[in-house]
Amino acid sequence: MRRLVPTSLTGRLVATLVAVVLVTTLLVAGVTSIVMRGFLDRQLDDEVQKALQRSAAGYPGGLPTPPPQGSDAEDGPRVHFGAGDAVGTLNAQFTRAGDRGGVVTADAHPRHLSATAMRELAKVPADGDSHVVHLEGVGSFRVRAAHLGSVTLVAGRSTARVDDLVGTLVFLEALLSLGAVVVAIGAGRLLVRRQLQPLREVAATAHEVTALPLSRGEIGTTVRVPDALTDERTEVGAVGAALNTMLEHVEHALDDRHRSELQVRQFVADASHELRTPLSTIHGYAELTRRTRPMDPDQLALAMGKVEAEATRMSSLVEDLLLLARLDAGRPLAQDEVDLTRLVLETVGDARVVGPGHRWLLALPDEPVRVTGDEQRLHQVVTNLLNNARRHTPPGTSVRVGVHEDGAHVVLAVEDDGPGMSPGLADSVFERFARGDSSRTRKSGGAGLGLSLVQAIATAHGGSVSVSSRPGRTRFEVRLPATADVLTPAHR
Repeated sequence: MRRLVPTSLTGRLVATLVAVVLVTTLLVAGVTSIVMRGFLDRQLDDEVQKALQRSAAGYPGGLPTPPPQGSDAEDGPRVHFGAGDAVGTLNAQFTRAGDRGGVVTADAHPRHLSATAMRELAKVPADGDSHVVHLEGVGSFRVRAAHLGSVTLVAGRSTARVDDLVGTLVFLEALLSLGAVVVAIGAGRLLVRRQLQPLREVAATAHEVTALPLSRGEIGTTVRVPDALTDERTEVGAVGAALNTMLEHVEHALDDRHRSELQVRQFVADASHELRTPLSTIHGYAELTRRTRPMDPDQLALAMGKVEAEATRMSSLVEDLLLLARLDAGRPLAQDEVDLTRLVLETVGDARVVGPGHRWLLALPDEPVRVTGDEQRLHQVVTNLLNNARRHTPPGTSVRVGVHEDGAHVVLAVEDDGPGMSPGLADSVFERFARGDSSRTRKSGGAGLGLSLVQAIATAHGGSVSVSSRPGRTRFEVRLPATADVLTPAHR
């Protein structure tokens, strides 16, 4: 059964169109034939009724006269026909004296009916309705019967003319139906293929996309469905617009994947570099102490001090990496009420001890400013921002730390009057292992994770961080929700 159903959309639409045309033409033909047959039968019934009236009027007093005794046996009893009885008219009379009947033949002469035909006509009821009888050797007739006293008259008309007309009509309708099917097939294929041409163009665009190397590398902008085929008021346009939207999303997703892969590679390379240096130092001092015989206590103390310092720095780096991984995974943070004003006071006090060469200024409101979040991580945000300002500005630089409310947000700002960032660094300053230079020196001390942690912690709290820099002014601004209601769903 499936083999009879076309597989292509064009074939199915054409088949559907042909089926609709065929059913419609057959229905119209059937109804037309029935209506025409009924109309012709009603006309024939009128003629039968008139023939019956003429047959009854042909007798004196309205009654037929019995045939005389000794009538011409060769011709048999004759039946009376009126002047208006045409070819195919049938008359029959049934009396106590005898039955007689005849039909007008093509040569306009009556033809006597056989006894078998007379017996069939005798069965016709005199109910005022027309009945169809088939008389062997004569044909089919629509007849009516009427009683005139003891006489029964039967009159009828041959149905041959009506049968021929209806047969011719059916034949013509069959030819018309066949012609309509042929035209529907040809025109349907042409019109359907033309209407589906835009859909084939959309499919061609999709096939072209599948041929692109989407498994690797940066994709950029791929092909698009032409604008003429993206009118969403049409079905094909809706498909084309949806395909363009999907392609745009796929491009963004693939480009993001490519950037993520590059970041992961860079992250692994940077982390390996950061871990390799302290490991090399630890390995070198361990090798030195193993080869030195006898052991010099001062040298041993120096070596162990170096090992401890590098191990501490490596542990700090690993802790920062683990924290970033947990934040990337959406691990929930604590949701405690944090007095941000007190936290800033404590952190700036620690910064004054660590960086006495800088001028540390505070701009705090009279009333405490509170946020909802993880106090330990927020302390880490402030500490990292202050350490970043201390490490990348010369002694004597003023660092101003402020907190204020801005509508539904709390703003933490760290601003310094140092030399500012190098051009282009502001766009990548929050990337992991980002530094102001590419030499990988440790004069500034950090591993390049401090600001990336600031951004990750702020994002985990439902906030954001931004930076603006020019010579003489660098400002970091952290915006946090004032209440826990606006925390992002991933971190609730």
